Amino acid sequence: MEALTDQDGIKRYLVNINVNGDPYTVIVKANTLLVNLLRDQLDLTGTKKGCELGDCGSCTVLLDGKPVNSCTVLAVEADGRGITTIEGVARSEKLDKIQESFVNNAAVQCGYCTPGMILSAKALLARNPKPTEQEVREAISGNLCRCTGYVNIVKAVLEATGD
Repeated sequence: MEALTDQDGIKRYLVNINVNGDPYTVIVKANTLLVNLLRDQLDLTGTKKGCELGDCGSCTVLLDGKPVNSCTVLAVEADGRGITTIEGVARSEKLDKIQESFVNNAAVQCGYCTPGMILSAKALLARNPKPTEQEVREAISGNLCRCTGYVNIVKAVLEATGD
């Protein structure tokens, strides 16, 4: 990763990332969080900012296929890696099966937690296409929802398995 020093003597870094299949080269400060890079520099505002402490999961993205709280990852740590945000889940006019399942099962109320829930569920289904209810609950346990009580969310994830 290339370091640059601006006219004020502040070090910045050239970061190469692949977001939703598209390559980007961005310049960031050493302390720039991934959530801020995605939202502020790439205008991918589907990644939500909640607690900003890594507790709520609203900022969940997939980093090389694994769910992470983007508010706890420095942008420089993502150099050379692949990131999937909620904007990258449906790559055409058709929703992904997990998104359709969330709609069909009324698993969305205010919607703030939904991007993180969907990405956590996608990661689960990628590594375990037929999870049990307990496995679904464990997979989304890092995502807090204040509206739904999780019943419809769990139902939506289970329905997305095809059973």
